[in-house]
Amino acid sequence: MFKHFLVPTDGSALSEGTVARAVSFAREAGARITFFYAQPDFPMPIYGEGALIDPTTPEQFAKAAAAEAEQILQRAKAMADAEGVSSDTDSVVNEVPYEAIIDAADRHGCDLIFMASHGRRGIAGLLLGSETQKVLTHSKTPVLVYR
Repeated sequence: MFKHFLVPTDGSALSEGTVARAVSFAREAGARITFFYAQPDFPMPIYGEGALIDPTTPEQFAKAAAAEAEQILQRAKAMADAEGVSSDTDSVVNEVPYEAIIDAADRHGCDLIFMASHGRRGIAGLLLGSETQKVLTHSKTPVLVYR
């Protein structure tokens, strides 16, 4: 049925559990996985009276974000490898995670997006996180939400 899953992850505990379940499901279905992480873009500093000055440069921020993405994605890939599930990783810089997730699913030819009900920001909506809700409402690819 489904042969290629996109599994967005942000490294949170719920996301790690979702990765484990997606790996198990992919093993049972004979599917492969592309793990995906949407990296944040450098926040624009706000100047003015009382504003805090962030000493981080855009280059330092990008390097740290890329390192975090690599660490999170390699943990997910290691889970898949341990279960014999074929997997790849992908990450892009995008301040709009739901759009990045949908674009990644399209770019990789995924036939299912397997994602957590909410991410690091906690329960932004009562039952579903705001990014999950946006993926559900905007994606043409089927979405499986894991709680």
